[in-house]
Amino acid sequence: MLTNEKEYNGYLFDQLTILDDLEEIAEKEEAKETLKVIAKKRKQIERKLYQKPPLVSK
Repeated sequence: MLTNEKEYNGYLFDQLTILDDLEEIAEKEEAKETLKVIAKKRKQIERKLYQKPPLVSK
């Protein structure tokens, strides 16, 4: 269970790091469909990460 928004954001940044690694491999292999899915997932994660207002009100 998440304890706070900072921890949740940490998980989202971890997911972005994983996508970066996968994107690097997909570019080397010229996997265009995979790159499309990675871009879609990145947008979904960033939408959660940078949402306004934040998840928790202060």
